Amino acid sequence: MVFNILLFPGFETLDVFGPVEIFGKVEGSTIRYYSETGGLIRNTDNIEIKTDPIESLTPEETDILLIPGGTGTRKEIDNPVFIEKISTLAGSSQYTLTVCTGSALLAKTGLLDGRSATSNKRAFGWVESASSKVNWIKQARWVKDGKYYTSSGVSAGMDMALGFIRDTLGTEEARKIAFRIEYNWQEDESTDNFCNQQIK
Repeated sequence: MVFNILLFPGFETLDVFGPVEIFGKVEGSTIRYYSETGGLIRNTDNIEIKTDPIESLTPEETDILLIPGGTGTRKEIDNPVFIEKISTLAGSSQYTLTVCTGSALLAKTGLLDGRSATSNKRAFGWVESASSKVNWIKQARWVKDGKYYTSSGVSAGMDMALGFIRDTLGTEEARKIAFRIEYNWQEDESTDNFCNQQIK
């Protein structure tokens, strides 16, 4: 499995490294990082990651695409070049996964129109404004609709990542990874214990 992580300034740390911790435990997996122009990308926790330019990732190479959330999504949602590239890559990917407000970027492409999805509950109103054609599910921890996986906020990305492993490689493999990293996996995607946070 090849996991292509799409980054931008202001990405949320755990949105990326939670799933990466899990995907990296899959035998034979490859993890690659991309951004709009390449180079070092820094987030709000002052973490820098070296990335390749998004133009170097062709649709034919897009096996699994992961789009995190974070404060940077508020800017990137108004970046038509970035959104168009997401549309091309996500449309041709085998699977596309989003964490937190990353689902707003995917929704902006129109690829989630008529589908169910979720996002960070603290930013749910803003995410909903990205598209009124999506069936936004507030109470879900994560949602799978076809090849698209969307998750709630921050740590929910880890639950979704394990759910993805369960769906593609089996429950035993997902539980084995969760045990190895000493993580209490919430296996029920339909319920988010953080659903009642103040929604903005």
